Amino acid sequence: MGLYDTYLATRIRLSDAELPERVAVVITERDLLESGAYETLSAFLGWAFEFDAERVLVYVSVLDEDVVPTLRRELESVDAPRPVAVRSETSDEPADAPIQVSIGLGGKAEFAGAVRDIAAAVDAGGFDPDEIAAADVEERLIFPADPDLVIKTGAERLSDFGIWQSVYSELYFTDVNWRNVRRRDYLRALRDYQERQRRFGR
Repeated sequence: MGLYDTYLATRIRLSDAELPERVAVVITERDLLESGAYETLSAFLGWAFEFDAERVLVYVSVLDEDVVPTLRRELESVDAPRPVAVRSETSDEPADAPIQVSIGLGGKAEFAGAVRDIAAAVDAGGFDPDEIAAADVEERLIFPADPDLVIKTGAERLSDFGIWQSVYSELYFTDVNWRNVRRRDYLRALRDYQERQRRFGR
């Protein structure tokens, strides 16, 4: 670990500001085709838990559906410090693990699935439409955790990840491509998070 990394880590540790308990990172299938991509992911997961994260969400945006089985196999066997739950567009079981991975399961599709479940419950007489609450949607999401911090690598644009869950998340964009992400890049994201005043929509 370099001197600058040590400096950043020390500032983070000495700060009175909170660290994110739930961290999300948004990458692409192309990122995972790069040499060393899974080693970077393994290291990233280690950094997150080293700095007090309780849950890490990894969203992989996918253009070619044919690569999903390969990505799923690789991601389920990634060297990780905690248990991993991987879900894709064909999944309907909520993810419940310290590390949650979404392969191409966009926020629109996830939210639409929750709405369909609620509509079916209303149709079956199990719900009064006037009594539907946000919690009823949340408990039907595949990824129910709300990330405190969402890190997007490679470009300053949003994705279709966690539309419902990330409404109050702090967003951090870095132009560093995934293959080049280093510990100091994650530490910079944490330091930036600590310096913000969270408003939660207020």
